Amino acid sequence: MSLLIRLGNKRFTLFTLLLLFKCCLAWFVVFEDGPSMMTMLTEIPFFWLVFCMIEWFSKKRKLLYYTIANLLFTLLYFTVLMYYKYYGIIVTYHAISQADKVTKVGESTYSLMDPYYLLIFVDIVVLIGIQVWLRNKSKRIHINLKPISRTVLSSLFIVSIVLCFFSIWPNRASMNENKQAEGMGILNYEVYTIFADSTEDKAMVDMKDITQPVIDNLKGVTAVSNPQYFGAAKGKNVIIVQMESFQDFLIGLTIDGKEITPNLNKLAKENFNFDHFFTSVGQGTTSDAEYVVNTSLYVPKHEPATKNYVKKELPSLPKLLNAEGYHTATFHTNDVEFWNRKELYDAIGFDQYYDKSFFGDEDHVAFGASDEVLYSKTIEELKKMDESDQPFYAQILSMSSHHPYNIPEEKYQMELPEQFDDTLVGRYILSQNYSDYALGKFIDELKQSGLWDNSVFLLYGDHQGLPVYSLDSTEKGLMEEILGHEYGYTEMFNIPLILHAPGVTYPAEIKQTGGQIDILPTVANLMGISIANQIHFGQDLFNQTTSNVLPMRHFLPSGSIISDSSIFIPGIGFDDGKNYPFAGQEGNENGATVEQYEHALELLNLSDSYVKQLPDKAKK
Repeated sequence: MSLLIRLGNKRFTLFTLLLLFKCCLAWFVVFEDGPSMMTMLTEIPFFWLVFCMIEWFSKKRKLLYYTIANLLFTLLYFTVLMYYKYYGIIVTYHAISQADKVTKVGESTYSLMDPYYLLIFVDIVVLIGIQVWLRNKSKRIHINLKPISRTVLSSLFIVSIVLCFFSIWPNRASMNENKQAEGMGILNYEVYTIFADSTEDKAMVDMKDITQPVIDNLKGVTAVSNPQYFGAAKGKNVIIVQMESFQDFLIGLTIDGKEITPNLNKLAKENFNFDHFFTSVGQGTTSDAEYVVNTSLYVPKHEPATKNYVKKELPSLPKLLNAEGYHTATFHTNDVEFWNRKELYDAIGFDQYYDKSFFGDEDHVAFGASDEVLYSKTIEELKKMDESDQPFYAQILSMSSHHPYNIPEEKYQMELPEQFDDTLVGRYILSQNYSDYALGKFIDELKQSGLWDNSVFLLYGDHQGLPVYSLDSTEKGLMEEILGHEYGYTEMFNIPLILHAPGVTYPAEIKQTGGQIDILPTVANLMGISIANQIHFGQDLFNQTTSNVLPMRHFLPSGSIISDSSIFIPGIGFDDGKNYPFAGQEGNENGATVEQYEHALELLNLSDSYVKQLPDKAKK
C-alpha cells in the first residue's frame, strides 16, 4: 500500500507562512511599530523568489531544499534578533563576516538570548524529523510532488522582483539604517547593503583637499595663540587606562549608602573630570576605542578599524611620543590576535605589547587574567621602564568587567539590595565595583613607587556597558530608580574621562563636551607637542570652549550626532530626525542644527577618505 502525498502549491504556502511568522517575530523585536501589512509586502516577495527557483530547478527532493532555505532564512532572522539586542541596529554581511568573534565571546553572546527566540527553530526540527521518517519509510510510501505550473511560477517571480525593487528603491536615500531596513524589509536590506558600499558612499575627497584648517572650520575650532596648559606636563610619563564597559553614571553613585566606585569618585574630585564625555566606537568596540584614542580619526562605517585601516601608515599618539624620545607599550590580558590587535599596535607604532602570553591565565575573569593580575604585573614593568632615561607612554586595558559581567562571587566587594539579584544591572554594578577596587590598588602602587607624581594619568571608558536594547522591563525600572529618570541613549553613551597632571591646578567643574576622538589633541597639548601638521579630527578640550559635535557610527544610525544639549538621531533625513535631550536640557529648543548634521557627515567622509589614501604600512 502506498501513501500519496501531494504538496505543490500547499508546500509553497506552508513555507511562506512559516517564514512570515519568523519575520514578524524579528520585526516585533527590532522595529518600534512591530510588524504590519507592509511587512508582508516587503518580506514575502523575497521568500517567493527563492521558492520559485526551487520549483524551477529542482526535480527531486524539493521538500529538502525548502527546508534548507527555511533554515538559512531562520538563521538570518535569529542573527538579526541577537545582534539588535546588543548593538541596536540591523546586522549586515559586514558584521556576519566577523562571526568568528562570537565563539570567543560566547558567554556574552548567549546571555542576550531570550528563550522564546528558539521557537523559530521548532518547525525546522519537525521538518527534518518528517524527512528522516519518510526516508526510512521510502519503500512503503510513494511521494508525488505536484508541480506548480510554469506560468504561475513566472508570474510570481516577476511580481516578486517588482515588489522587491519598489521596496528598495524609494528607501535607499534614508540616512537611518534601521529606517532603511524597515522600509525595504529585512531581507531586501541585507541584499541592498552588499551592493551599497560601492554605489551609495559619498565620493572620496582628494588628499590635497583634506587639510587641518578645513577640518577645524567644519568643527568650529578656533586657533588659540597661547593655549592653556601647553607643555604643563612636558617630559612626564603618560599612563592611559581604558576601563571596560564603564559608563559615567557610576561616578558618584551610591546604593543603600554605599559608593559603587569610591576610588574613581576620589580621583574625579581631585583631578580634571570631564563628565560630558562620550564613546566614539563602532563595530570593533574595545579595539575601536584604542584606535580612536591613539589616532584621533573616526572609525569606519561598517567594520572594525582593525580590519582594513590597520594596513595603513597611521598618524598616532605613540608615534608623536616616540619622536619626543618616549618608549611606548600597551598592556592587555587577552590574546593579541583578538580583534587583530597585533596589526593595530604595529600600525599605530607601539614599541611593545604585553598580552596573554605575558600575563598568563591565572585568576581568570571574563576572557583572561583578572584586573588585579593586570595591574600587579603592569606596575612592575612600569617601574622597570621608569629606571631608564626614557619617559614612557603606557596604555592599559582593563577587562574583568566585560559583558555579561559574571565575575566570581569571591571577587564581590559589596552587597546589593535583593531587587538587583539575577539582573544584568546588578551584575554590571558588582563587576564595576570590583574594577574600581582593582584600579584603586593600582593607583596606590603608582603613588608608593613615585610614578604618580611623575606621570600624566588619564582614564576613560571604552564603550557602553548597559545597552538599552538588552534590558528587560525590570532592569529598566532599576535604572530609572538609580538615575531618577528614564534610562536612554544619553546615559548609555556617556563615559568618564578623568585626567591627572602633576602640578596642574584643575577647575572645580568642566562642562565641555568631548569624546574619545579628543584625547590625542588634549594629551599633545599637555605634553607641549604641536599637532598642527598632523591630521586629527578631535580638539583640545582645555582650549576649545565652543560647541563640540561628535558624529556617531554603528551603535547609532549614520548621521547621528552628540552635541552639548542632546543626541540627535536622523530619520529618512534631518527633518524627520529626533533629539534626545540630556538630563536638565528637557525643553531646550537648541537641539542639533542642520548645519551640525551636514558638517558631521562631511567630517566622517573626510576621515574615511584620508585613511583610505594613506600609504600602506611597510611589511616587516
